[in-house]
Amino acid sequence: MNTIDRRQWLKTAGLSGGFTFLGGLGAFALPTETPNTTVQTGIAKLNSNENPYGPSKAVREVIKNSLDIACRYPSMVLHPLVEQIALKEGVTKDHIVITGGSTEGLKAAGLTYGINGGEIIAADPTFQSLMTYTENFGATVHRVPVDKNLEHDLNEMEKRITSKTGLIFICNPNNPTGTLLDRNKLRDFCSSVSSRTMVFSDEAYYDFITEPDYPSMVELVKENMNVIVSKTFSKVYGLAGLRIGYLIARPDIATRLKKNIMAMSNVLAIEAAKGALRDDEFYKFSVAKNVEVKSHIYNTLNDLNLEHQKSHTNFVFFKTGRPIREMMAAMEKENVLIGRPFPPFTDWARISTGTIEDVKLFDKALRKVMG
Repeated sequence: MNTIDRRQWLKTAGLSGGFTFLGGLGAFALPTETPNTTVQTGIAKLNSNENPYGPSKAVREVIKNSLDIACRYPSMVLHPLVEQIALKEGVTKDHIVITGGSTEGLKAAGLTYGINGGEIIAADPTFQSLMTYTENFGATVHRVPVDKNLEHDLNEMEKRITSKTGLIFICNPNNPTGTLLDRNKLRDFCSSVSSRTMVFSDEAYYDFITEPDYPSMVELVKENMNVIVSKTFSKVYGLAGLRIGYLIARPDIATRLKKNIMAMSNVLAIEAAKGALRDDEFYKFSVAKNVEVKSHIYNTLNDLNLEHQKSHTNFVFFKTGRPIREMMAAMEKENVLIGRPFPPFTDWARISTGTIEDVKLFDKALRKVMG
């Protein structure tokens, strides 16, 4: 699904401006039978922001039919995927870097711009892979607390820029808070600071944004700015276990990043990604189901008067008022797995959207644990 198609679909499907469907979810019935792991195991796994419906039936067929070429190296099948992604993102092929999951892209960027005493600026809390990995190689990370709305404090982040700053990391929507930056403030910030340092925009959850016309920072890449965008097949496409993602950057930047790619991906993951990009039906289903399930989570949290953030992702961040490790243990006893600690929010929990069955278990467990 290209960007224009996605924006138009959000408008016509009634997903924009809130969480209400036009005509209900019936139009988005699951296009295939998918194993329900909650029913099979009795455990609601809501701690890793996975899409429990993937891979789609079409992608499963692609994987099965690709086993005969699994003996070959990935380079044999890589180029058609690069072409698909370039077409989807509206750039040329030399802008694309295929990675073994978006995490490898994060680490490659960290090595490229933070090694040997470089400095990195990031919000706190946020997704930490780039920062913690680069610290192992001598980088200094300046973590800037999120503001009162649990959003990136862009003004304070800009103040931290020095001649040693190699990269500014933006996760938008942010993990774990689920917050989304104002589109104009984000663009102005990235446009301004990219003249002084590299900007990395992690858009792992971009597909779950329901505001039509919300811009990807790929638009700035197209304007030849010092911006790197990271995307993944793990979330909306449900391919977390296959480990495949990609970076979009100006060709000279992409060339530098490729030098620090270590694993890349594998034949089955590459073929699955090709199939996923063709499966618009499953994409639409995943986005719609995520909105439906989040509404159930909000209802539970509202009933219990638990503070929470409006989420633009496939998870919800909420305040429990109890130490998170204590909450994790208590919920696990009720067969519900919830997210890990995210200091300094030590009494907040992150829960993935999961399936309706997952959320029913979550509702029952949370009511019991909270007394």
